[in-house]
Amino acid sequence: MRILLILSLISIFSSSSSQAQHKPAYALFDATGNQVEYSTMIDSLITNEIVLFGELHDNPIIHWLELEITKDLGHRKSLTLGAEMIEADNQEVLQAYLKDSITIKEFTSSARLWVNHKTDYQPLIDYAKSQNFDFIATNIPRKYASLVYKNGFEVLDTLSVSEKNFISPLPILFKPELPRYQEILKMMGDHGSPKLVMAQAIKDATMAHFIIKNRKNQNLFIHYNGSFHSDFHEGIGWYLKQLDSTLKCVTISSVSQKELDSLENQYINQADFIIVVDDDMTTTY
Repeated sequence: MRILLILSLISIFSSSSSQAQHKPAYALFDATGNQVEYSTMIDSLITNEIVLFGELHDNPIIHWLELEITKDLGHRKSLTLGAEMIEADNQEVLQAYLKDSITIKEFTSSARLWVNHKTDYQPLIDYAKSQNFDFIATNIPRKYASLVYKNGFEVLDTLSVSEKNFISPLPILFKPELPRYQEILKMMGDHGSPKLVMAQAIKDATMAHFIIKNRKNQNLFIHYNGSFHSDFHEGIGWYLKQLDSTLKCVTISSVSQKELDSLENQYINQADFIIVVDDDMTTTY
């Protein structure tokens, strides 16, 4: 009887230990909600020309995966990296850092960087630097997006020639009835306005413009942006298709759920690949 009790306890502890060892940090699904292997996603990404990586800005698992996916792609193909998180008028100082013309301290003190830049985006820049890959600052300078939010697209005509170098060429193609733009209005309620959607659109259009402008035929361009900018193949993806309908562009989206074993219906078709992280995950800011 003592032996049976001991064996039973060993079995319980072993089972508990096994469950703890295999608690996943994330789950990965395709557009239809089927769970897929990480290697399957990498094999698919590498066959495309552009990857739009839609992130949760403050999620550490997503930022870790951004770096890991980028490294795994970089092992197999030359890359160009780009990000919403750095504005186009900071390209010069970013380029100086990539080419070792300035120090990391000079770069971070000169560029307008997000509060989580050091932990979440600098590792991507440093990886690009180590591999001699280009890194493109794709976003519109926030002061111009703010002008659009207040005054509409017409205000962009008042910018100088040099200022217009940091935005999408004018006039801006605009389709406010796109579902994700309509979702912005719905979410904002009484605070929503057509000009708010224009401000979102000028960001999407500008990021698409700089992706197209800086892509190289032999390279895979991987772009990091908030999920809302590329979910359901809208936003940046829609503008890319207007610029070049033949582009092979694949999307990744990031979501959080209470359970990781299946994809909630609301996220079906949100992207070609959907990364699900636990709702309990801590945030970076």
